[in-house]
Amino acid sequence: MEKYRYIECGLDNVVIEGLRTGTDADGDEVLTIPNVRGLHRLLAAMIVQRAHGISAKELRFLRTEMAMTRAGLAALVKKDHQTIGRWERGETPIEPNAEFVVRMIARERLKAGDDIGAEQLAGWCVPAAVESPIEVDGRDPRHYRPARAA
Repeated sequence: MEKYRYIECGLDNVVIEGLRTGTDADGDEVLTIPNVRGLHRLLAAMIVQRAHGISAKELRFLRTEMAMTRAGLAALVKKDHQTIGRWERGETPIEPNAEFVVRMIARERLKAGDDIGAEQLAGWCVPAAVESPIEVDGRDPRHYRPARAA
């Protein structure tokens, strides 16, 4: 398979290139995604390291990858859980200061973007997020990597 849109992760903008297909017992072509944990770790790092605001769905992805509830995240960003829900549904823009805290927590918990400084991360936190493609090279599922610079 050339390119696969990986919507199962909850993001509409993830494309994996180079995944191999197999055949099931009936002879039908099937696609499996090995090392999902490694893939999600890369996706989180790519989101944290993007030089623009994160989208509503990306916020939800990061929160769930960090195994946090809305209430848990709300406590850390000093908001109520309903505000987190509105951000995740795209009803209101994510506040830049809260986005910065989310990126810093994701950096720490998911080891995502350790090489990016806090000042640089802060500069990327803007109220209006641009949803651009996240392209992953899936030829070696043991070591997923960005297909091109994010």
